[in-house]
Amino acid sequence: MFAILSPAKSLNTDLTAERSRITSPQFLKQAAQLAEMMRGYSPSDLAVLMKLSDKLSALNAARFEEWNIDHQSNDLLPAIDAFNGDVYQGLDVQTLDNAALDRLSERVRILSGLYGLLRPFDAMRPYRLEMGTKLKGQAVQSLPDFWKVQVTESLNELLEGRPLVNLASNEYAAAVDFKSVNGAVISPVFKDRKNGEYKIISFYAKRARGLMARFMVESDARTMDDLRQFDYNGYRYSESLSKDNAPCFIRDPETH
Repeated sequence: MFAILSPAKSLNTDLTAERSRITSPQFLKQAAQLAEMMRGYSPSDLAVLMKLSDKLSALNAARFEEWNIDHQSNDLLPAIDAFNGDVYQGLDVQTLDNAALDRLSERVRILSGLYGLLRPFDAMRPYRLEMGTKLKGQAVQSLPDFWKVQVTESLNELLEGRPLVNLASNEYAAAVDFKSVNGAVISPVFKDRKNGEYKIISFYAKRARGLMARFMVESDARTMDDLRQFDYNGYRYSESLSKDNAPCFIRDPETH
């Protein structure tokens, strides 16, 4: 059983992260093509394109200007340490033991607008390029279309018919051709009770995706039955709210 995650907008720049497992991204040539294309945008262009503040647009224009295909440098972080959003706070990779880290490396992949598909310990240069960014007038106008065949083929080589747990957002999941995935696709749903009803609350759902990935690598989950045992941070499986290949996990406010 394998999982895909979305990246995070928030990045960690703490260079003290563990590097003994570091690997190199598999789609560097394609990433270089996209980075070169993004160099054509001025900071003000990026501000409009990605709805960024002046400070962030200047930072990311400089990042694209400095980006290069060499990913052997000691000043690069593994992707799993570089991303610092809600999903990754739920995953909390720094507290996983070695056996769980081994399974994380083997069974989790991160979708990326710039890199296509990252292994957790792939070296990554800081960037901002969301999968849903519309690049009108460019040779590459749709990032999901640009990546879909390569990402799906790469996942199929990994899966070999085993289940894929989709823990990515809709924006990033668009880079996978799920109809061509060689294995069952399972898309967990996370709901919290609010005003007497169980609802998807974005902040909690993002963190729960990271918690689910953590549960998978800690428990060595291999089947849907294994996945239904997920009980981290107060969540529990709800048979009544679940659908085929969309198990639902619910939580009450007092367990937050």
